[in-house]
Amino acid sequence: MKTISFFISLLIGLFLYAQPQDVSVVFHEPAKHFTESLPIGNGRLGAMLFGKTDIDRIVLNEISLWSGGTQDADDPDAHIHLKTIQQLLLDGKNLEAQSLLQKHFIAKGKGSCNGNGANGNYGCYQILGELQLDWKTNLPIKNYQRILRLDQATAFTSFKRGDNHIQQIAFADFKNDLIWIRITASQPLDMDISLHRKENATTSYKSNKIILSGALPNNDIQGMQFASVIDIQTDGNLQNTVSATSVQKAKEIVFKISAATNYDFTKGGLTQDDVLQKANNYLQKTTIPFDNAIIESQKAYQVLFNRNRWYSDANTDTSSFSTFERLQRFYKGKKDALLPILYYNFGRYLLISSSREGLLPANLQGLWAEEYQTPWNGDYHLNINLQMNYWLAESTNLSELTTPLHQFTKNLVANGRKTAKAYYDAKGWVAHVISNPWFYTSPGESAEWGSTLTGGAWLCEYIWQHYLYTLNTDFLKEYYPVLKEAADFFQSLLIKDSKTGYWVTAPSNSPENAYIMPQLKDSKKQIGNTCIAPTMDMQIVRELFSNTLQAAKILGVDSDLYSQWQEIITHTVPNRIGRKGDLNEWLDDWKDAEPQHRHVSHLYGLYPYDEITPWDTPALAKAAKKTLKMRGDGGTGWSRAWKINFWARLQDGNHALVLLRQLLHPVDPNSTSGQNGGTYPNLFCAHPPFQIDGNLGGAAGIAEMLLQSHGKNYTIRFLPALPSHPDWEKGTVEGMKARNGFEVSFNWKKHRLKTATITSLYGADCSVLLPAGKSIYYKQTLLIPSKKKSQVVSFPTEKGATYSIL
Repeated sequence: MKTISFFISLLIGLFLYAQPQDVSVVFHEPAKHFTESLPIGNGRLGAMLFGKTDIDRIVLNEISLWSGGTQDADDPDAHIHLKTIQQLLLDGKNLEAQSLLQKHFIAKGKGSCNGNGANGNYGCYQILGELQLDWKTNLPIKNYQRILRLDQATAFTSFKRGDNHIQQIAFADFKNDLIWIRITASQPLDMDISLHRKENATTSYKSNKIILSGALPNNDIQGMQFASVIDIQTDGNLQNTVSATSVQKAKEIVFKISAATNYDFTKGGLTQDDVLQKANNYLQKTTIPFDNAIIESQKAYQVLFNRNRWYSDANTDTSSFSTFERLQRFYKGKKDALLPILYYNFGRYLLISSSREGLLPANLQGLWAEEYQTPWNGDYHLNINLQMNYWLAESTNLSELTTPLHQFTKNLVANGRKTAKAYYDAKGWVAHVISNPWFYTSPGESAEWGSTLTGGAWLCEYIWQHYLYTLNTDFLKEYYPVLKEAADFFQSLLIKDSKTGYWVTAPSNSPENAYIMPQLKDSKKQIGNTCIAPTMDMQIVRELFSNTLQAAKILGVDSDLYSQWQEIITHTVPNRIGRKGDLNEWLDDWKDAEPQHRHVSHLYGLYPYDEITPWDTPALAKAAKKTLKMRGDGGTGWSRAWKINFWARLQDGNHALVLLRQLLHPVDPNSTSGQNGGTYPNLFCAHPPFQIDGNLGGAAGIAEMLLQSHGKNYTIRFLPALPSHPDWEKGTVEGMKARNGFEVSFNWKKHRLKTATITSLYGADCSVLLPAGKSIYYKQTLLIPSKKKSQVVSFPTEKGATYSIL
């Protein structure tokens, strides 16, 4: 026990005096806003810590806490109108088609309630409750520090009030599935502790327990039940009232916070579980003290976090600045080589903390929300946002964290079959733009945005990508039916365009964007959304059928379908370059109603798909660059994150860095400057408001700047988009993942690769872009000698063997 106590004392000292600038989110004052508080989470439970010294706030979350429930949002007669809508589109009568679509091809009922579904069937993600700590004094403080250590998944607050030195340590337990908070003081203190939820819950204070329980609404019936139990241990005296637990003369207070809902993580829907008993069970099975728990939790967390690290020995000292001050300096062009590394580490930290096997995937806010009506319901947007949450998982060595995404995709299939039949009289399954834990697959309630029909197919991409990184055929066999049924849907839906002879989707749109049709004589300018064969649709269709075909060949199934699938791949509308040199977004070269629209969906083929590459399709890559220049560098948080990935794929690291600086534009929560996107003081992405996809997509963009492995033969490319900025001159990366089952580490100096290692996890053939002057060795044996120019080389590997580039 003395050893453990010494460890904790050392830990506190490290927090106070050693704040590594690449893993520390630092404040010198308490949080006034949610976007200044510090997030902790273990995938299921989350908390936002404000560190206030008068009346403190701790916002609590549970990943499944959703109002609403299952709903029948499919219009069973919609498909009756499909042929008419398709013919109108073929005849160029898009606005008539869109009008008919609005009447018959939207959700039955209220759908998502236009993003305000808290009290409807659709529901929304909600706050669990708010823990309030009343310090019972307003005496001034000094020496205030508040730090989130990303490498330890622990938040720390320290200050002095008079001669009383007060410290708080908080973490979300990765082993025991609780949230722990410990407050220690050098002198006794008094505190009132209360737990609040403004609706649909009651709170009671009994002995050393605070109990919150309730049920969320599902339209007019009871929905999800939930409970939270807080166990309080202290060396002081406890006294309960109807509204708080009062602690007197305490030098230590330890909170163990538990929560549970009756959501069924396996199948969706609700169980008959006693949620209060479930919450209590977490507490009853955890008998170890705080000191042991924090050590065990950090070990479990660091197994994930430390697999992939990026280091720099840059000598710029920013340790005296808060993180927000660093953002301000960075945006003004000051040197801070460790800030991009901090942002990269923060993205991985957020994903580890909000996505865990066996649970729901990270939502629009990951795990952290303070609202009862979260923005856009805090749901799963399938036209980029959910997918973007998981872009960084595979390449940054967090493959198992994608499990919730894959399970969620599989769980959409049953409802997706019904939706496919109702709207398209089609086989297979489809999901449109929005979804929730009740596996909603119907269109949205507006034809302008709600009829994008590739949401489910886009999710299928990550099934194939997971296979490419892990080469796990058991996984592929389990999820192959999801791919095949998604392909079945499009095989049923696609029609031949009479003008071009290509297979096309109809009706569809390019997510949330609008076009201007050429003006006819004596007609008004026609602005619409509904169309035939938007470019992104065609790219996703080709990708889906290509991946399904490859998966079927690997598994040795469905050989009778190969030729049909190949015919669709070959005869969908190809990528087309417009008269301005950009990539067309629609079948025709129409003008954009909003030339700098935040969605750049027609570059899906550049990223995350790899249909467009500078080395295999240079003309299309040039058109993609022209498109990006026309769209501009503006946009919301996630939009800028996507553009970082685009520019990285185009191997333009300097422009990717321009976008990264803009993504890191400091946003003061007190102002309206965040309307153009940016980053809040706690590093949360300002969409605005806070949306986690910008954080996770931005980290993925950085990973793409450092390493790529897409395209034919999954060639590994080191430092493909390294900026020429001095901050990026040198560095070391350990433990990234490359497609075809490789783990790689590398370092560079003067912007050039110095050394690298490639470990073969499964014994697949390896393709590498070998830099000029570099050779490949296995142990002490030269395998591939150097050349004067960079060259793509391939070689067989042995499972478990490590190959060196020197």
